[in-house]
Amino acid sequence: MPWHVYLSGEIHSDWRLRIANAILDEDLDVELSAPVTNHANSDGGGVAILGEQPSDYWRDHVGAGLNAIRTRTLIEQSDVVVVRFGDEYKQWNAAFDAGYAAALGKPLITLHPEQHDHALKEVDRAALAVAREPEQIVDVLRYVLNGKLPKRR
Repeated sequence: MPWHVYLSGEIHSDWRLRIANAILDEDLDVELSAPVTNHANSDGGGVAILGEQPSDYWRDHVGAGLNAIRTRTLIEQSDVVVVRFGDEYKQWNAAFDAGYAAALGKPLITLHPEQHDHALKEVDRAALAVAREPEQIVDVLRYVLNGKLPKRR
């Protein structure tokens, strides 16, 4: 039975693709899911489906509601949640996802550069592992699924 891994967080780099490709290369029994990663669709989905809103606040509000249906459902169905915090933007939604996963008792792995350690200390404390590179996520998954350690890099 495959493990379901939800990949939350920043959408401006190739980290998800790197994980997906390595999982395929390793032939790990893992299925990945993620939020809507097309930024325009994520921001504009509420208006596109539910109609124009009277202000930017309400535009964001209806979009966030639609995105939350997907996010909450996929986090609840996941076996492991990975949350990526990137360099360029403040990912408040990623922090929320991490807290939601932790509240549900989901195993949580954070992925971020060392310079974010202080800002993310509470989130990292809830995580069972803190990774610096996407490949380490695959190393963790290989280990927890098969008990195999990575080859030395």
